[in-house]
Amino acid sequence: MMSEQSGQPNQRRLPMGKIEVAPRAIATIAARAVGQSYGVVGMAPHTLREGVAQALRHEDAHKGVAVRIGDDEIAIDLYVILEYGTRIAEVARNVQENVRYAVEHALGMPVARVNVRVQGLRMQERVKG
Repeated sequence: MMSEQSGQPNQRRLPMGKIEVAPRAIATIAARAVGQSYGVVGMAPHTLREGVAQALRHEDAHKGVAVRIGDDEIAIDLYVILEYGTRIAEVARNVQENVRYAVEHALGMPVARVNVRVQGLRMQERVKG
């Protein structure tokens, strides 16, 4: 079955019709991949105000993702809170790879850029026992 890209990079035209993936759906896939990445404590809203990084609830994690769809590319901005003491650059690179793989694998569409914006660091609470 042949498919061809049609207009936007989040669309495919098939013989039976067109498939279009909404930015919110792409954000949900990306947020799930971020949540499964080592060193990530949570997502922060991309509308951060007053420099306070508030961790989003799991069901609102997509609000920590901004998806931009251009004429021929998909770009994803991730707003994350990382665990204090981790290697920030290494964790961010892992997040980029995980998100790119998850989105491209799920959609079969290339992702041009994944930008990781670290909004804060948190100490993980240790369970005493």
